[in-house]
Amino acid sequence: MSDIWLLRIGIVIAGVLLMAAIYFFGRPGKPKQGRKLRDDGAERPHREPSLADAFSAETSPYDTATLAETSAAEPPASGPDIGRRDRDEFDKIVTLYVAARADQVLRGPDIVVAAEKAGLSYGYMNIFHRLADGRADGSPIFSVANIKKPGSFEMHDIHGMETPAIAFFLTLPAPIPALDAWEKMLPTAQRMAELLDGVVLDESRNPIGRQRIAHLRDELRAYDRQHEAPPVSRNTRW
Repeated sequence: MSDIWLLRIGIVIAGVLLMAAIYFFGRPGKPKQGRKLRDDGAERPHREPSLADAFSAETSPYDTATLAETSAAEPPASGPDIGRRDRDEFDKIVTLYVAARADQVLRGPDIVVAAEKAGLSYGYMNIFHRLADGRADGSPIFSVANIKKPGSFEMHDIHGMETPAIAFFLTLPAPIPALDAWEKMLPTAQRMAELLDGVVLDESRNPIGRQRIAHLRDELRAYDRQHEAPPVSRNTRW
C-alpha cells in the first residue's frame, strides 16, 4: 500500500475520532434531580414565594401609565364621565398596590363595597376615583384600577371578577398639591387593604414600610416646591 493511501486512511480515522469526541463531550449533561435550572443551564438559587408572584403576565407594571395617558381622552359615547381628568399632561405617577395574600384573590363584589366605604366613586374608564372636594364634576385626585388588563371593573361581570391586586395611581400634577394627594391616597389604600384582608405594596411590589413612606413624602415635598407658582412681581412707581 502506498504512502498516499496510508495518509488518506490516517486522515479519515482522525476525522472520525474528532467527530466522536465532539459528539461525546458536547452533549448537554442531564439536569440534576430536584434542582431548577435557568434557560442557560445554570442552577437557580432557591427563592421563597413572594407577594409579587401573584402578579401574572397580564399585569404589566406600565398598566397604570397607560391608564394615565388615556384618562384625559374623550369619553366613550356611553359610560360614566365621573373622574375624567381635565388635562392630558403629566410628569409623574405615584403607584401603590393592594394585593391579596398568598393563595388568595380579591373578589369583585368585595372590592366594590370596600371602595364605597373608602369614599371612592365609580366612574370614567370603569374604574374608581377619589374626587376633589367630592364633586362629581371635579378632577380625580387619584384613581384605582384592576391590575389585570384592561384595568377596568366591569359591573355586568363584577360577581365573577377575581384579581390578585388593585392599583392606586396618583397622576401629577393633581388638582391639589402632590403631598396632600399622597396623604389621601395612602390611608385609602390602607383602609381598603384592611377591608379586603390584603397587603399594601409599593411601586416595586414590596410591602410598604415607614422608610419608603418617608422617602415618598420627601419626594413629593420636593415636587411641590419645584412646581410652586413664582411670585407675581409688581412694578413700583417711585
